[in-house]
Amino acid sequence: MAAETSTTPWTVDSAGLIVYVRLTPKGGKDCIEGIEALANGKPVLKARVRAVPEAGKANAALARLLADACGVAHGSVALTAGGAARVKTLRIDGEPEALASRLAQACVVRRARAKAAPTIRKAADS
Repeated sequence: MAAETSTTPWTVDSAGLIVYVRLTPKGGKDCIEGIEALANGKPVLKARVRAVPEAGKANAALARLLADACGVAHGSVALTAGGAARVKTLRIDGEPEALASRLAQACVVRRARAKAAPTIRKAADS
């Protein structure tokens, strides 16, 4: 299955996905920015949230962001490691192939938007 290759930041679990995320709190907007590799080569989902990193607010915002991207209830996403770290591990309960497909689509949509740079037109000289 393509979603299980070493280039994706998730692995299939018996009841869903395990997702590895690099989170930027206070990022100005809530979004998934794509996939990047850490210094050790491990792929992670790159995400940012507006919430501040205090009292679990950024972690809760990340869980909501992933739930919305995967089309599952917010309670289906749980933080399993990295509560106070920048790199986090989350579990998403649901049908693994559908979840992987939705996450991959969220990454593709974000990349397509980033590549579509606005064009600057010069005013016609009179």
